Formats: sequence, C-alpha cells, structure tokens
Amino acid sequence: MFTGLIIELGEVAALERRGPGARLAIKGRKIMRDIAVGDSIAVNGVCLTVTAFEKDCAYFDVSPETLDCSNIGTLKPGDKVNLESSLRPDSKLGGHFVTGHIGTAGKIKSRKAVGDSERIEIEAAPAVLKYITPKGSVAVDGISLTVVDVLRDSFSVVVIPHTVSMTTIGFKKAGDTVNLEPDILAKYVERLLQKDDSGTDATAADERFLSKLKDSGFM
Repeated sequence: MFTGLIIELGEVAALERRGPGARLAIKGRKIMRDIAVGDSIAVNGVCLTVTAFEKDCAYFDVSPETLDCSNIGTLKPGDKVNLESSLRPDSKLGGHFVTGHIGTAGKIKSRKAVGDSERIEIEAAPAVLKYITPKGSVAVDGISLTVVDVLRDSFSVVVIPHTVSMTTIGFKKAGDTVNLEPDILAKYVERLLQKDDSGTDATAADERFLSKLKDSGFM
C-alpha cells in the first residue's frame, strides 16, 4: 500500500527482456537507505517487488501483465521514474491510499499554464474513467493528484510547481503515456452495489446501503 507521495526520482539502469517478462534495474538514493529483498516499491505507480539490490541499484522482475497494462515496458536506460516506498505503521498518511495495481495507461492530451501551476488533461479508457470524479483522487504515474474536471473521454488535474519539479510529470508532454490508478474506494462501492453472480437482486444489506446513499444525497 502507498499514498502517492513521491520520495525521489530514480533512474532506469536497465530493462532486460526475459521471455514474455523483464528484469528492471533502478538507481536511487533515498529508496536504497533501508531496502531489503521482498520490499514493495512503487515505480511510476506500479507496485514491484525487490528481488535483489546493490549499493545504489534495485532489481525487479516484471510480469507480462505489468508490461501490457503499464508504461514500464517503454522505459529505457537513463529514463527518470517516480519512486515511493510502501507504507509503514509510523508513516505519514498524506495523499490517498494507492495499491500500485495499474488497470491501464492513459495519455496526456494537453498541458496549459494556470498561474504558477499547470492544468493537464489526460485521456483515459472508460474502464478507468468511470471511477474518476471531480474533487476525487487519482494516481498518475504514482502521483496522488486531485481531479478537477471529468470530460467525455478524459479528465484534468492541476499540478503545483513543487510536483512539477519533483516528479516525472514535470517533463511529460502531450502524447506521453502515464499509469493510472483511480481511487480504490470507488471500486468497492461499485462492488457493493452490483447484483450477485446469479443475477438476483442485491442482498437486503446491500439494499439498505444503497438506500442510505440515496438518502444522503450521494446518488
């Protein structure tokens, strides 16, 4: 589990294809201070497991599924990546809860200056867009951001100068891909409201839950 608060920009040392999968090597400084084999690290928002490490480099095995649904497979030596260690019991809970499980990548449609900040519009697949809501949270390449607008096939966020300077979003341009993870709470709410696999109506408990949402103005 992560929060979407990036601790440093790492650098890709190598991406070695191994059959349908790959082995990824990432250089970092802060991330290496207390690293151990088996640790979970978010790389551009993708939860990867440390399989080996050296003084300034961590190694990860990347599955074919991860290569297919994220931008990890497009990385090359020298590329910068957002890095975040997994939550610890004494971690500050900034940002929002991020699992590091990417459904699909999106594409930056445009960037526009808004004072000192930037408004970025990101194209997203319907399967992701249905979970995104104005003023809600979304992880973009692992960065916890607040949604401004939701459009027909895209959504927008506004990033402050600090985020621009400290993460990969600072040098992404129109046409570049970004990993997207909507707020996991939306998925759980959807699941609670769905009919069961047999096609019968929701349980009485689910119906009461739905009624409460309506009474409270959420639907």
